[in-house]
Formats: sequence, C-alpha cells, structure tokens
Amino acid sequence: MTMKMIISLLVIFGVIGLMIVPNMLNNLQENKDNNTTTKNIEKPLKEVSEMKLKDIYLAGGCFWGLEEYMSRINGVYDATSGYANGNTENPTYEQVCYQNTGHAETVHVQYDSEEIDLQTILTYYFKVINPTSINKQGNDVGSQYRTGIYYINEEDHEVITQFIKEQQKIVDAPIVVEVEPLKHYYLAEEYHQDYLKKNPNGYCHIDLSLADEIVFVPQIYTKPSEEDLKNNLTEIQYQVTQESATERPFTGEYWDFYGKGIYVDIVTGEPLFSSLDKFESSCGWPSFAAPIAPEVMTLTEDTSFNMNRIEVKSRTGETHLGHLFEDGPAELGGLRYCINSASLRFIPYDQMASEGYEYLMKIFD
Repeated sequence: MTMKMIISLLVIFGVIGLMIVPNMLNNLQENKDNNTTTKNIEKPLKEVSEMKLKDIYLAGGCFWGLEEYMSRINGVYDATSGYANGNTENPTYEQVCYQNTGHAETVHVQYDSEEIDLQTILTYYFKVINPTSINKQGNDVGSQYRTGIYYINEEDHEVITQFIKEQQKIVDAPIVVEVEPLKHYYLAEEYHQDYLKKNPNGYCHIDLSLADEIVFVPQIYTKPSEEDLKNNLTEIQYQVTQESATERPFTGEYWDFYGKGIYVDIVTGEPLFSSLDKFESSCGWPSFAAPIAPEVMTLTEDTSFNMNRIEVKSRTGETHLGHLFEDGPAELGGLRYCINSASLRFIPYDQMASEGYEYLMKIFD
C-alpha cells in the first residue's frame, strides 16, 4: 500500500469519526437527560431546599419499629436508627446491648415544619409507647429500651414539657419519659437502617398502622374568652354550647344537610365529625355514627330532666354538642351521636385546604 493510499484512508476514517462522535455525544447526553428526568420523578414533590427541616430524637424501645413507624407519617422527611445520650463514643450494637454503655436506641426524625409540627410528632410518638414504663417497651427490657425525647433547640424544650404536662392529665401513673438535650447521637450499623423495609416480617413491637391514623393536637384549638363567645356566637349557639340547651328538632341548619365535608366545633374549630359518618335518623337533629377520632370529645353521664343520658362535649372547648344513644344503624356500629346544629360549623370539602384542614382530606379518598 502506497503512502498516498494510506493518507487517503486516514482522511476517510477521520471524516467518518467526525460524523460518529457527535452522534455518540448526543446519545450520551440524551441518556443523561433521561436518567435525570427519572430521578426527578422519584424525588418528593417538594424539593428538600424548599422544606423547613427540623430535628427531634425519640427513644421508644427497639428502634426498628419506631424508625419505620415515624418514616410513614406525613411530613416526616427522614428517619434513622442510632444510639443517643450514653457514656461511650461510637458504640456498637453489641456494646449497647451487653456492656452498659448508657445509650438509648433512638430514632432521629427529620420533619418538614411547614407540614407537621413537633406537637403532632409527639402525639404520634405517644400512641406507640408506654410513657409510664421504665426501661421496658413491649417485650424489650433494658436501659437501652427506655423512652426519651432528646432535643437540640431550646424552644422545643418548652413544647415538649407542655405536651407531657397535658398528657399527664390523662395518664394515671407518673410519666417517666426522659427529656434531655441531645448530648450525642451515633448512627447505628447499616443493617439496622430501614430494617423493616429490608425484612418486612422482622420483629416489631408496635402497630405500624397507627401511622395512618389522623391525630389532633388539642393545644392548637383554644377556647375564646367569655366576652368573645358572647360577641361572636348567636343567642342559640351560646345557649347550646355554653349552657347545655337543646335546639328544637327540625330547626337546626344541618339536620337534613348531607354535603361533603367535615363538621368542626363552632367554638374552637376542632374537627369533630365527617359527612361520611352522617346518616338520616328522622329525629330532627344531625346524627353521626362516629366522630372523626374518639379523643376529640368527652362523654359524661347526664341525669337532667329525670333522664339517664350520655352527654357529648368537645375536648378542648368543652362545648356541649348533644347526646349519645345506642339506637343507631347496626351496620354502622349501632351508635347515634345526636348533635345540635348550633354546636357545629360545616367546612365543605373544597374549602378544607384553604381553612387549614387539608390533612383531613385523605379520609375521603
């Protein structure tokens, strides 16, 4: 092959290369773009940079279950398992279990403070712990299984203290949950992280389905002053809610109303009932098979007018709502919450988000 032929071949290959390389680069860029798009789809709708992340550290028995439970709660961005507030550095699982390191199995919870607040986080936490048990949760016994709330922001301390004070009112024995500033937190070994996701049938001492329940934080629903009540309530609303009067049957606003939405306490705004549980009883008052959550109301014996009845009041406002009877539809549980319209305010489904009740919209799914 002559030198002239070799040069000609090199030129030809060079031209082909100039044609192929740009296409290869374009294909690589397209693949990169496609991969980026796929990753974006998998990200939360709200970018991390847009979240106002806060931290709290919770100890509540074996961290496998508590980590999975907290990670399922709406508004929680991330949860990890680790060891907190002990007296050694970088402990191993075996050391925490058998060498008296003083650490508690603890879950670090990062949450978006614009979607969920610390009081709500603590409400979920208290649903799955025994706050009166020392060094024991479920079948797990030892100081590493103690309950504890460890904070890094001093403003959280006041919230935690007040929350426990309120919880103590409804618990007979003393609450022994440890409340301390976070001294240190060491991430547990990798096999502990997301343990129940990796091992769906693994050991868990709590009911994970409780993460799907809606919780209500009573502190955010406050009762107005007596002056405000008299100025803002109608005469019948005041008489019913504050003086335990009863509106005449078939006269209230909601006795034959069946719109989609929720009913809240006219006094405090605390959610009480859903339209999903409202039924026609022909009694002349709004009738419900059940409240949105049992904790939002109190039941007391009422012997007025020479009758034996169960009075229903709202939890935070102590608003008189009506009475509870056992003559409801059997297919709905057999109960009838007979409620005065004057005690309620209806929030239509399409206004729930704008009125601050977006978190309840999922009950209609």
